[in-house]
Amino acid sequence: MEKEINYKGKNMENGCTTDKDCEKVKNIETILNDGFPVKIKPHGYSMYPMFVPERDEAILVKADLDKIKRGDVVMYRRDNGMLVLHRVLKRSSDNFYMVGDNQVKVEGPLRKEQILGVLIAFIRNGRYVEVTSPIYWLLSHIWLLMRPVRRPFQLLAAGIKKYLMKERG
Repeated sequence: MEKEINYKGKNMENGCTTDKDCEKVKNIETILNDGFPVKIKPHGYSMYPMFVPERDEAILVKADLDKIKRGDVVMYRRDNGMLVLHRVLKRSSDNFYMVGDNQVKVEGPLRKEQILGVLIAFIRNGRYVEVTSPIYWLLSHIWLLMRPVRRPFQLLAAGIKKYLMKERG
């Protein structure tokens, strides 16, 4: 059974904003290190469309660093203490390079000790989806391959949506 942490700071990427939130962040690491899954609601839009803030939940377990590979979503701690949930773009023997699903800028190199947990499942609209699902795997890898053209694709999709809304309206 996973332990749920309701982390309500500004967002996961901006670190904790109150002493109570800072304690919850410490609890996330403790729970993961004790071998329990953690369920969180990611905040912010860096992992959109994978995670929609206040709607979706992520279920994480302690990361087995030897098994983390391209495409995995991991929680890591930046050097400034902020917790971040991003996707692995690439890794070398000692370092990881991350990117949010709604970003094109690559972050890294990150050290192994910065990696805290790895996504095993998520909950969207009450539906539990494991990352081992073939459809999830296919969609997440296509999205990762599209990283160089994401921004133009997003702008095009937004323009089409705006046009369609205008036509209906």
